[in-house]
Amino acid sequence: MNHLPTTMKACLLVGNGGLEMLEIHNDVAVPTVVPGDVLIKVHACGMNNTDINTRTGWYSKTVGDGTTTEGATSGFDSDVDADSTWGGAPMTFPRIQGADPAGTIVAVGDGVDTGRIGERVMVDPWLRDAEDPTDLSKAGYYGSERNGGYAEYTTAPAHHAVKVECGLSNQELATFSCSYSTAENMLARARLSDGEIIVISGASGGVGSALVQLAKRRGAYVIAIAGGSKLDQVRDVGPDAVIDRGVSDLASAIKDAAPGGRVDVTADVVGGDTYTAMIASLRRGGRYVTAGAIAAPIVDLDLRTLYLHDLELIGATVFQAPVYRNLVSYIERGEIRPLLAKVFPLDDIREAQEQFIRKSHVGNFVIDIDGT
Repeated sequence: MNHLPTTMKACLLVGNGGLEMLEIHNDVAVPTVVPGDVLIKVHACGMNNTDINTRTGWYSKTVGDGTTTEGATSGFDSDVDADSTWGGAPMTFPRIQGADPAGTIVAVGDGVDTGRIGERVMVDPWLRDAEDPTDLSKAGYYGSERNGGYAEYTTAPAHHAVKVECGLSNQELATFSCSYSTAENMLARARLSDGEIIVISGASGGVGSALVQLAKRRGAYVIAIAGGSKLDQVRDVGPDAVIDRGVSDLASAIKDAAPGGRVDVTADVVGGDTYTAMIASLRRGGRYVTAGAIAAPIVDLDLRTLYLHDLELIGATVFQAPVYRNLVSYIERGEIRPLLAKVFPLDDIREAQEQFIRKSHVGNFVIDIDGT
């Protein structure tokens, strides 16, 4: 590693709170590569909701607001330190966030094949226990329990640095990790199959637009819900039908859009009032899967609807390793495409998060690290 720099530029999250908690430093030590790890030169890193949720402390059970409220910019006022992360534990500061790096392996630790140096890689963000990978309670998240990709260099366990061979740019490649793997996990958990009808909320966002593509890849009939100003852009992603989320009776609009009025699966990343409409639209024996709640995490559930209609409610967060490997294979075969909404330099990460929170874009934001 003598040819590598000893310090680097990185964005440090220095505490729970507002955008001022994101600080750019030029003198952060380049991480030491330990046995079993690789050192990655980061070219670009995607932005996702977890970045905002962790910074603001939104994961805390003391917070009941959505992630697009004022608190997402200024930080929530309640005492969130005790359960501020996705796993309900305190965050260790400073922390380098960023779960979606695209980069090149430049060094390896003991026990890792030196032939991997020079590989172009993405990072599987769910850091499963090496000795017990099927126990999801032992998992951590890249950029949360471990430093991530908002830096010129980062380390990752070698088996989480997944080689990818394709013609996409680094910025395009950085759109996939969090959004698309979250979406693929949701569909896998919901067992979506060829010919089924699925309704997707928040279809203009990173996870929502990924859900549309991945559901179509599985042969499903896709109904996408999005804001009125984004409907044309969402149509371009490829759903079979699009619904304006602002309609007066969303549940009826969903049933009208579904062939035969039958909905097999609903995939929800919005929550709030959207949840009620999506539950109401499901056929008997239908499945509701969620991996987010940007509108509001607290919803009303009538248990009679659940048991009298034989519904399944599925939470999808930590995924098993095959989900990510499958995703990379889809990318390499050109079966899904990146939706790159905007690129920001690392120095402008506060502005990037502020625009991200407004949710006026379609697809994914990416932070450019080195301009390649």
